[in-house]
Amino acid sequence: MNIHEYQAKELLGKFGVGVPKGIAATTVEDAVAAAEQLPGPLYVVKAQIHAGGRGKGKFKELGPDAKGGVRLAKSIDDVRTDAEEMLHNTLVTVQTGEAGKEVNRLYVTDGVDIKEEYYLALLVDRASGRVAMVVSTEGGMDIEAVAHETPEKIATITIDPLAGFTEADGRKAAEALKLEGDLADACVKLTANLYEAFTKLDCSMLEINPLVETDGGELLVLDTKMSFDSNADFRHPEYAELRDESEEDPMELEASKHDLAYIKLDGNIGCMVNGAGLAMATMDIIKLNGAFPANFLDVGGGASKEKVTAAFKIILSDPAVEGILVNIFGGIMKCDIIAEGIVAAAKEVDLDVPLVVRLEGTNVEKGKEILNNSGLKIVSADDLGDAARKIVAEVKK
Repeated sequence: MNIHEYQAKELLGKFGVGVPKGIAATTVEDAVAAAEQLPGPLYVVKAQIHAGGRGKGKFKELGPDAKGGVRLAKSIDDVRTDAEEMLHNTLVTVQTGEAGKEVNRLYVTDGVDIKEEYYLALLVDRASGRVAMVVSTEGGMDIEAVAHETPEKIATITIDPLAGFTEADGRKAAEALKLEGDLADACVKLTANLYEAFTKLDCSMLEINPLVETDGGELLVLDTKMSFDSNADFRHPEYAELRDESEEDPMELEASKHDLAYIKLDGNIGCMVNGAGLAMATMDIIKLNGAFPANFLDVGGGASKEKVTAAFKIILSDPAVEGILVNIFGGIMKCDIIAEGIVAAAKEVDLDVPLVVRLEGTNVEKGKEILNNSGLKIVSADDLGDAARKIVAEVKK
């Protein structure tokens, strides 16, 4: 689950992390009122969407010379003008794709006199099985480009989960950022607070870009992205209030309501599989046969007929889908239950695209019988390779 910048900063502030003063706004008048409550005379007006690259982004409805989604305003009137241009227009960034995202919320913050910019992130490092802190002196830059072109400017500090975050870890971060004296001490305190926030909030990622040194010698979080580990949702019922469903893909949102693992992709062959590993293999073999998957969809090991029906409907709601491959290995999940769900969903939505089904495992013969007697045009497959070849051939007809 992702949240907006203003929400992330509010959470970080509770852990003693320094952030510029700011107020969220959903209307032009709210934005103006927010600016009037800030010290000024400089303000920053920031589009709030779940995507990076906002500053370099472009609004579809505005000309090519228009400013992006992060703007420096030198007066209250500038704040009004920026808010009028940004709200309810579509911002296209490197992370949104060509469709872009509609801006329905702004964040008006106090301007900051910046002396230096740094990069800092906390994430789960799967290689070490620990939380890792990634820092760089190249703040404000595309960190992927930095990693590719000047990897020596990025330092990674893994945190011992038994010892927790120590002063030594903070000193390593300060050294990597080339901070000395009071700024190094401030860095130790800041990184300790960030680690506490990361662990207590059950974050999966916390990125600060840039972390800035002000002319006054402070370290402030100027921009941040935060996402949570959904496996820890039961510990944080309050996160439901932070969720902005308008920022989520409608199909992924619907899938979450049925406890389905679904991710929309760019291909034209819909996939319904049980088990993440089998789903990945299914997508790979579709690509091996010259086509591309339209989604990742894992119905899980013990799905009901209703859950399978919901999964099928979600796949078919994607207009890009020109064919469907169902690949089920029945263990806990019985093949006859899958078959019943497929038949029910296909009849309800009036299936009009090719459907290839490969079933194997518990009650497989019963499942095949249900499909064969359904009256639907279903192509059976003997194995995964056969299934992939058949669905690709059907789509290319």
